[in-house]
Amino acid sequence: MLSAVSRLPSLVSKTHFSLGLVKAATPFLRNFATASEPISYTLPETSFKAYECEPPSCNIEITKEEVVDLYKQMVLMRRMETAADSLYKNKKIRGFCHLCTGQEAVSVGMESAITREDAIITAYRCHGYTLVRGATPHQILAELTGRSTGISKGKGGSMHMFAKNFYGGNGIVGAQVPVGAGIAFTQKYMGTNNATFVLYGDGAANQGQVFEAYNMSKLWDLPVIYVCENNLYGMGTSANRSSANTQYYTRGQYIPGIQVNGMDVLAVKQACKWAKDWTASGKGPIVMEMVTYRYGGHSMSDPGTTYRTREEIQHMRSTNDPITGLRLRILDLGFLTDTEIKNLEKEARAKIDEAAKLAQEDPLPDDSELWTDIYQISQYV
Repeated sequence: MLSAVSRLPSLVSKTHFSLGLVKAATPFLRNFATASEPISYTLPETSFKAYECEPPSCNIEITKEEVVDLYKQMVLMRRMETAADSLYKNKKIRGFCHLCTGQEAVSVGMESAITREDAIITAYRCHGYTLVRGATPHQILAELTGRSTGISKGKGGSMHMFAKNFYGGNGIVGAQVPVGAGIAFTQKYMGTNNATFVLYGDGAANQGQVFEAYNMSKLWDLPVIYVCENNLYGMGTSANRSSANTQYYTRGQYIPGIQVNGMDVLAVKQACKWAKDWTASGKGPIVMEMVTYRYGGHSMSDPGTTYRTREEIQHMRSTNDPITGLRLRILDLGFLTDTEIKNLEKEARAKIDEAAKLAQEDPLPDDSELWTDIYQISQYV
């Protein structure tokens, strides 16, 4: 079987980013006045590409506090998805289950660049976004196992999770895109100066409703950022087999766009901050393409190796992993020692183990819940 690299020469050559993961030099401890003291840092020049606009700057300021927090969030998210994988295989989770393992940098970097008053809406690979929007690992794992303590009371499952200003978790391919435009319309109508990040995959990028949403949002200059999470495969179909133009950030035509290394959490954060500033300045919508990669299959029912090779997956893990990449930066900058990082990872593992244990012990929803959360009761109903 041909590897994805041989089947996707044009796509890989144009969108493949490398973090250049190499063994870090002997770590040193940089002395900071405080953990929040900013330092200047330069991202790789390949972090961004732009269409009809200037790209974000590669020169950023970071602090030990925020970088370590980004690492902790990504590690926690991966451990949570690993637990979900195990629960599914042990038949504790039933039905659909879409994991974001490998794509952690997109949700974590995005959330770190915005406020909780900004909105996010995504498709069905939503566990990570639910976590960064404020849900606990226990609430998410309880939802996956169908428990009453779940974030959607055990009635939503993997694809339908919600939190404050997080509008799901949507199961119909591409359907969340026009809904996201509507959320952005509300923000503009109410004059909140917030933005909406609307996420969809490369597999949904050819949907007609995506382009309808582009058109309406540009006509009204809505504060909306359309984010295509390009993990190179729409289910089991490689991008260049489904899309005549795989440069998804140029798809807006009359809407400018940027392509981002979605495997680098610092690049994602910088890009999302830049995108929000764009909409806040009244320039209207922007299209972003996050080039990323999922290590597992499309869902738990997909082994993920019938349309790509194990060697390809291992290559991406060893050269572009978002967690390993940030770990090496933390060591190189002297923010933490190797022992301190391992302790953080142990804490994340213990937290997820406890959440998984509690989720399996929690009660199932009462039968009466079949009739709740269907209609909003008001004076008109």
